[in-house]
Amino acid sequence: MQTQGSNIGWNLHNTYAQLPKTLYAPMQANIVASPQLLLLNEELAASLGLDPAKLQTPEAVQIFAGNHFPAGSFPLAQAYAGHQFGHFTMLGDGRAILIGEQQTPTGESFDIQLKGAGLTPFSRGGDGRAAIGPMLREYIISESMHALGIPSSRSLAVVLTGEKIQRHSAEPGAILTRVASSHIRVGTFQYAAKYRSVDDLRALADYTIKRHFPDIQGSRYIELFRRTAKKQALLIAKWQLAGFVHGVMNTDNMAISGETIDYGPCAFLDHYDAQAVFSSIDAGGRYAYRNQPLIGGWNLARFAESLFPLLDDMPEQQALSSMQQALEEYVSLQKDYFGKGMREKLGLFTEQPEDAQLIDELLQLMQDQHADYTNTFRALTFKDVTEPNLTGAAFDSWHQKWTARQKQEDCSAEQIQDLMKSRNPAVIPRNHLVETALSAARQGDYSVTEKLLAILRDPYAHSAEQQAFAAPPPPSTPPYRTFCGT
Repeated sequence: MQTQGSNIGWNLHNTYAQLPKTLYAPMQANIVASPQLLLLNEELAASLGLDPAKLQTPEAVQIFAGNHFPAGSFPLAQAYAGHQFGHFTMLGDGRAILIGEQQTPTGESFDIQLKGAGLTPFSRGGDGRAAIGPMLREYIISESMHALGIPSSRSLAVVLTGEKIQRHSAEPGAILTRVASSHIRVGTFQYAAKYRSVDDLRALADYTIKRHFPDIQGSRYIELFRRTAKKQALLIAKWQLAGFVHGVMNTDNMAISGETIDYGPCAFLDHYDAQAVFSSIDAGGRYAYRNQPLIGGWNLARFAESLFPLLDDMPEQQALSSMQQALEEYVSLQKDYFGKGMREKLGLFTEQPEDAQLIDELLQLMQDQHADYTNTFRALTFKDVTEPNLTGAAFDSWHQKWTARQKQEDCSAEQIQDLMKSRNPAVIPRNHLVETALSAARQGDYSVTEKLLAILRDPYAHSAEQQAFAAPPPPSTPPYRTFCGT
């Protein structure tokens, strides 16, 4: 059922629905009896051209609940496949409905998707509805990622459904309205390449180019791969610099747009550990913090394989060489982005040959002494070397080298500190703080979530109010574990 939306500002287009029908399944409403608005991102709403006040009316809440759809929408579930922990399988939107692409006042286009909106033809066990914990978790972390300057899908609203959802225990049901540049994934191409025709694959590739890389000319599909690889290099470098562990870097969770999507078993480092794994099912550490750049390349190789049927206009060896060159560029770019970001976190504007060793030595010290990742860089920013858990002669020696290196910069101490303040956040969505907010929400107290969101909105403010949210968990806290199924 569609509703006009009382001039809320919906301006939906449906370009994805113009692709071959093999790539999606049309959807109907999955009615919930008593939806209630829990969170609304008013800043995001306004940027999309929507009226924040009217989005809080009962009519708008019905849209967020998936009971009605705005005029102009074409609800659908997208088909895709993917390698999950290295094993290929057929997938698809099992609990998400794309209602359309919102055209903003500035001419941009964003997918509007309802996550937890009910069963689809692609649903698997446990799919369909979602519980409040995972939906609030994605809202908190995706909005924090955006504030940190990391490309990400965003969260527009969360509504309660009035239902109980059985996970580890019975939780209130909820639906998240997610906003993304698109939900086209490496897995979308894998699905088209394996299960559909070359014509369908070509239509998907041409659509993706038009939507995300409209200036591409020449070898279109190789350039599509190269541009996607460049975006992934930057994204994963930003993850590493923030100490973010995605946790489930399956190919169906790699967006062509270069945005972070699907916040399942993700978490942020407290003490630095290159081998950190938080997912309860990643027993082998495939998606550990240190492996993320490597897995990004592995996923891109699967993307390249999917595009090969479109490269029949050039000799096979030339096609292979072009793709291999783009993959090598990804590796080089990711290292360059990470190195530049680390230098800036240490207050270095320029690059010197000894910088890589300086960075490696610091990270090894942090690893050996279980130093807090975020707070180490924050303490260095303010010349407070007593705060991080770093002591001894080895750290003193490193600190002397770092101080000498800073003096090589043709900048004032104030300029150096300003750079570091803009690169080293005061706060991140600490795992224990997120869990505290979710526990309170399950009991009907949403004030903890609202307070945490307010604190995370400007992570580089370094305000006095943020100090209480900067502390790592108590030493007695058990190892943090996260779960899929969000």
